Amino acid sequence: MVSDQRIHEHPAASAAWLRDARAARTLSVATLVWLGAESTLGLAAGLAAHSVALIGWGLSALVEALASLIVVWRFTGTRTLSPSAEHTARRAVAMSFWLLAPYLVLHVAHDLQAGHRAVPSVLGIVVTSFSLVSMPVLGIAKRRLGARLASAATSGEGTQNLLCAAMAAGVLAGLGLNAAGWWWVDPAVAVVLAMVAVREGKRAWHGHACCH
Repeated sequence: MVSDQRIHEHPAASAAWLRDARAARTLSVATLVWLGAESTLGLAAGLAAHSVALIGWGLSALVEALASLIVVWRFTGTRTLSPSAEHTARRAVAMSFWLLAPYLVLHVAHDLQAGHRAVPSVLGIVVTSFSLVSMPVLGIAKRRLGARLASAATSGEGTQNLLCAAMAAGVLAGLGLNAAGWWWVDPAVAVVLAMVAVREGKRAWHGHACCH
């Protein structure tokens, strides 16, 4: 429970601000539940289909989960009204963007060298389709909350959710085009996602959590 004194010392902490902080934490907890299932199913489908983009997408769910954990930490207890906690959370969310990029590039290089080709995966299509629909809803809600809370950490988490939706769209396109013989689309999607992750991490680090 946040004390009345802390609220008084934090001019932005109106009753509405505190409600938004609780909402941000609740959304992050709910996101964690889904991301656990998403990562497990995505990795299973990706390994079975030899899809670099699908495996990368499944791993990105773990990175998103880290961002959600950071936001939960940010808005728990006395940290709710702590400017230093927001600064730490913002930098931590930025670094979480950078965890995915090296893996994607290295995995693409390995699979190209080994001659692996992705094959259509019903499980992968189902899971990514669900994320394509659900993640934009979560992402937009968190970005709006982040704007009202002046929390780049919350906005950054929302951006990761939107990036997850973009990844899902890319993975679906890659799997579909691979069936038509365009095998190179899958690794190309993975490389593009790595570049996007690096760019968004840089923006989050500097507090510019805008969606593009």
